[in-house]
Amino acid sequence: MNMFARSGAAALTAALTLTLAACGGTTNTGSSSAAATTTTSAATGSTTSTPGAMMSGSGSAMMSAAPSTADGQHNAADVAFAQQMIVHHQGAIEMADLAPSRAASQQVKDLAGRIKAAQGPEIQQMQGWLGMGGMGSQGQMTSGGVTTTMSMPGMMSDADMQQLTAASGTDFDRLFLQQMIVHHQGALEMADTELAQGSNTAALALARSIKTSQTAEITEMQQMLQTL
Repeated sequence: MNMFARSGAAALTAALTLTLAACGGTTNTGSSSAAATTTTSAATGSTTSTPGAMMSGSGSAMMSAAPSTADGQHNAADVAFAQQMIVHHQGAIEMADLAPSRAASQQVKDLAGRIKAAQGPEIQQMQGWLGMGGMGSQGQMTSGGVTTTMSMPGMMSDADMQQLTAASGTDFDRLFLQQMIVHHQGALEMADTELAQGSNTAALALARSIKTSQTAEITEMQQMLQTL
């Protein structure tokens, strides 16, 4: 079973609608650095689409509820950022959940707790923008019989997670820090893409916040590794 099936296996029950604008928001079809590949069943063949094409309608999305900071504009990069960062955050939380029972260092346990506390609400925020209740594993979403797979930097493989799950004590601490640094570096890359290509005020603000917090945590984890 894929490692993230536990944290979002529910299928989307409605067409994916971006809720990043109060009303009248339009979706650009400009390119996003994070491509999405859409695979249909054998009966219908396979197609490839950009994140913007995953939205309902003719390419524009109406919001069902708007963040107070939304400016009424969004594009395909905003959609891709929210979709992918949800799954990326779910991966970090799954790693963090292992720390209380496996870590030897209280610092590692505390860091894991802070990561979970910060990223959980961010997942809820982005799910609210997208108007969805769940997402599949490893960047996969299923809706209407269509499965979408997205590529995200810094994601741990099944083998990585199995290795982390099997570790304990100082070995876990070291491996957790090493893997989480790589994971955070992937999030920074995704945030940079959003900052360069996105247009929505709320999504851009979240990308800046992620850059600030996770850059600081990378520095903290690098220092912790030196003391193990």
